[in-house]
Amino acid sequence: MDLELAQRLDRIERLLATQKKVLNFDEVCDYTGISKSYLYKLTSQNKIPFSKPNGKVIFFEKEELDKWLLLNRQKTIKEIEDEASNYMFQNRKF
Repeated sequence: MDLELAQRLDRIERLLATQKKVLNFDEVCDYTGISKSYLYKLTSQNKIPFSKPNGKVIFFEKEELDKWLLLNRQKTIKEIEDEASNYMFQNRKF
């Protein structure tokens, strides 16, 4: 029973952390599911938006992080088919 209670408390803490506007390194790992080592790599290569206000501790703005997570969206087959149909309709020769 204690283990189940600890797991529930952990889930609640994670949910509360995602309601914040600014997340710390560990919270970003929990929020995104990205491992710490990969997140270190992303920050060192400046491939993810972050702030370092005091030169040491890294912070992430949740809104920017959400935008970054949704980069390179893949279109559905339906969207591709619709675009192809529209292109064919607009560019047909009479």
